Amino acid sequence: MEMEGEIKNLIMVWTIAPATMCYCHRIGKLIPEGTSRLIALFPAIVILLLLPLRLISIHLGGPSSFFLGWLSTFKLILFAFGKGPLSSNPSLSLSHFVPVACFPIKFQNDPKDQIPKKKHKSPLNYASTSMVIILAALIPIYGKKEYFHPKFVLFLYGLHMYIGLEFIFAMISALTTKLIGVQLEPQFNEPYLCTSLQDFWGKRWNIMVNRVLHPTVYEPVMNLSARALGRKWAPLPAILASFAVSGLMHELVFYYIKREKRTWEAWEPSWDATCFFLIHGVCVAVEVGIKKSLLIRGKQWQVPRLLSWLLTLVFVVYTAMGLFLPALARCRVYDKATTEFTALTQFLKHLYALPSLVR
Repeated sequence: MEMEGEIKNLIMVWTIAPATMCYCHRIGKLIPEGTSRLIALFPAIVILLLLPLRLISIHLGGPSSFFLGWLSTFKLILFAFGKGPLSSNPSLSLSHFVPVACFPIKFQNDPKDQIPKKKHKSPLNYASTSMVIILAALIPIYGKKEYFHPKFVLFLYGLHMYIGLEFIFAMISALTTKLIGVQLEPQFNEPYLCTSLQDFWGKRWNIMVNRVLHPTVYEPVMNLSARALGRKWAPLPAILASFAVSGLMHELVFYYIKREKRTWEAWEPSWDATCFFLIHGVCVAVEVGIKKSLLIRGKQWQVPRLLSWLLTLVFVVYTAMGLFLPALARCRVYDKATTEFTALTQFLKHLYALPSLVR
């Protein structure tokens, strides 16, 4: 893979994406919410699904496929019906609509409220610097992974994924805050401190995905289920549906990142990611069902905090290492990441050498 060509494609993708969102913003002004607006937005949704195909790298194509191929398309579907983060009263200005549509961000305060510069704390702090150091330290280990136990390597893959996501979101938050001057909500809320699966998925892990899935999947399914099960038990099938859709969308992201060429390839999902999310969906539904049953009897969910934390963390790590991370490994994500790191190093050396050649 040529790093220079990938960067050119990245510039192209992230030039077309904001331009597409400008079109969507205009559509929102001209066409009322409903089916007509959805039809008008359909070409934009197709473009967003196609754009990640121009990128084949992990560090550039992976986040782009997640942002555009999943989150942005769901946000536009919600926007078509006057829901989601893109719909507000008064409507978002173009300068706020575009970043919210393109990136997994949510304004912490009203978009019109400016942040006092003295009180603002940049997301790119010492913790983010530590993340970069850890990521750089992991890359050489992958080159000697045959000397380590496979499970330990999978654990490092998971650590790499989490730290990488945290750092990417921190960069986006810092850049957006710098450009438009508003504070953004964090995407992760210390997931390693979760005390239940409901706590982990609902309040701590990748919060923006939860906010997008809730109105697009959870609420419609819950409203349909309420007719047959009643309002008390309607959330259970809604939870299962949300996790099922999340699994399918992860399969789509895996499709984007496993490609070796910038073209369509046959989609051959392993379904490991879908199974991972279905298992967690069933477990969360069982947890919610037990809590509701206890409330009916006038009791409360009482598990020692330390024990619930330990059980939750072990379950998440165990299922991730058994299903989710092997699916990523089969996409050659970490092998490609090592190659990309080397290519990036050579590319930066080449750029550094250019001024010397000119002189």
